[in-house]
Amino acid sequence: MAPDSLVRPFEPGTWGGRQARLRALMERRRLPFLLVTKPVNIFYLTGFRGSAGAALFDGSNGVLWVDPRYTLQARGEAQGVEVLEARTAILSSVGRWLRRHRAKVAGYDDLHVTCAERARLEKASGPSVAWRPAGGWVEELREIKDAGEKERLRQAGRLTARVFEELRGAIRPGAREADLATEIEYRLRRRGAEGVAFETIVASGPRGALPHARASAKRLEAGELVIMDLGAILGGYAADMTRTVCLGPARGRARQLYQAVLEAQAEAVEAVRAGIPAEAVDSAARLSLHRRGLEKDFRHSTGHGVGLEVHERPRLARGERKRLRADSAVTVEPGIYREGWGGIRIEDTVLVGADGAEILTPARKEDWIID
Repeated sequence: MAPDSLVRPFEPGTWGGRQARLRALMERRRLPFLLVTKPVNIFYLTGFRGSAGAALFDGSNGVLWVDPRYTLQARGEAQGVEVLEARTAILSSVGRWLRRHRAKVAGYDDLHVTCAERARLEKASGPSVAWRPAGGWVEELREIKDAGEKERLRQAGRLTARVFEELRGAIRPGAREADLATEIEYRLRRRGAEGVAFETIVASGPRGALPHARASAKRLEAGELVIMDLGAILGGYAADMTRTVCLGPARGRARQLYQAVLEAQAEAVEAVRAGIPAEAVDSAARLSLHRRGLEKDFRHSTGHGVGLEVHERPRLARGERKRLRADSAVTVEPGIYREGWGGIRIEDTVLVGADGAEILTPARKEDWIID
């Protein structure tokens, strides 16, 4: 089994374009400096993929501090910033730099900087620097995917769907949940994935009532429903897909319940388009299930954003009035769960467009009976 083609590098200018968008946001919100410490946000803005560092941006320049483990890597990967090696604590180096450059106000991501880290920044920068919370600014930019990001999401989605289709023959009575999860992750990597977006879920029979069940030593049995939730990371970008299958003829109301979830998912996907409130997609799924008397069995929100992280902005849930933006990516994943019986969930990652949704995880849904 040969791996899929390698992901092409981002187009030249990608990092500069993202930094320009950040600086425009900083100018609108009147913030002269912004400190970014979350590794995934540093990658988004600079291309550096290390697990530790701190990037500081002003109106025209950027500086990236790393410890000696990452100096060579940062010099090879980071774009649009000066790379400095921190011989002491990175945040202390940032604070001292701001003091030397007579900064008056600097923003920091209060969603990711701890109280202890802020105290270290304040001690190093001195009382002349006022630290202003600016949490979520980079995540706000990340919500809109550029052309390179959209292609990576498409590739991750196609890879995820392909591996699921390949694995269908191994989903049979007697197979262990944990073995199937391991095989999924192995095949994703063999096909070129950098890793998995989350711990693969395989939940059979009554265990399907646990929306986030971990794959166990339980063996699949004839007649059971099996929920499988999987996702590849490719080029740094995640996919998220769930399919539910039945081992042999569907028993009792299983066929009706599956059709209800399938229709709820289709109606929610149909609702996805730029400009509508995020809660409208959630409402479409809930109303569909409500018409069948099943809303009480739907125990989580309808979806979430996907990109460099498998859970990011926006949320598709009750009360989320923020409007969906074109070129954002979200999951649509209604499900029903009944204690002692099991569950059914169907999920796709989709790209939000002006006129509707593009499904990025094109694995079969109607063909759900495995004989």
